[in-house]
Amino acid sequence: MRDYDAQPVGGIARRLAHILTARGIDPAAKLTEAAEPIPALQAAEARIPARYQAAVADHPAVVAWVHEVAQAGRPGPEGAPGIAQGRSLLIVGTTGTGKTHQAYGAVRSLLLAGVRLRWKAITAADLYAELRPRPGHDGERELMDLARCPLLIIDDLGAAKSSEWTEEITMRLVNRRYNEMLPTLVTTNLGMADLRQHIGDRVASRLTEMTDKVILDGPDRRRALAAKRRNAAAATPPAYTALAAPAAPTAVSAARRPNR
Repeated sequence: MRDYDAQPVGGIARRLAHILTARGIDPAAKLTEAAEPIPALQAAEARIPARYQAAVADHPAVVAWVHEVAQAGRPGPEGAPGIAQGRSLLIVGTTGTGKTHQAYGAVRSLLLAGVRLRWKAITAADLYAELRPRPGHDGERELMDLARCPLLIIDDLGAAKSSEWTEEITMRLVNRRYNEMLPTLVTTNLGMADLRQHIGDRVASRLTEMTDKVILDGPDRRRALAAKRRNAAAATPPAYTALAAPAAPTAVSAARRPNR
């Protein structure tokens, strides 16, 4: 019987068993079940910096934005919504007030709500460093990838050193997202007047229209936590082991000691 002629099922099974055995595979071994797909939140947490993997968006304005974006999402596979168009947020506050925490918390909240989400996060300083022209690097392609991403976090806008080149890069990125009405989470330490001087009127004008401003105030959380750790350490007595006092010489050892 030739290989391409019709064969009975038993014959095919024997041939397959012979092939598997020749390859060192036990044909009688039970197949292991395929691993369950990693939930979206776990997959996203692998990309979130360790410090923010448990971040929770608890500011009322951020919570409202999450709800609005989730409700406006386009239905996708199995009915799960995906990000479409929507408002953006400009999260403003002094150093240590939790701006980045709220931004990553918003991403986690969307994932917990079942939103299919493709997102990216980058600091302004890293943005300019990544896109700076250099041999063998396609900065234009990377810029377009960021500009088209359904959800983008731009962290610490205005913190990097500015130039005509950085202003033009920021303008192209923000303008593309402004035109397509793609949700963007922007954090900054600067008020709008100072931010305008840093990024230019064109970018500031678009951010004013496309974003809802969220103002975070209060003390620097990082310094408050550091002070709390110092106080806790000062209140805890240090653990130490007392050194044993040297034994007094016995009469025998004193008698054996040579005269000097």
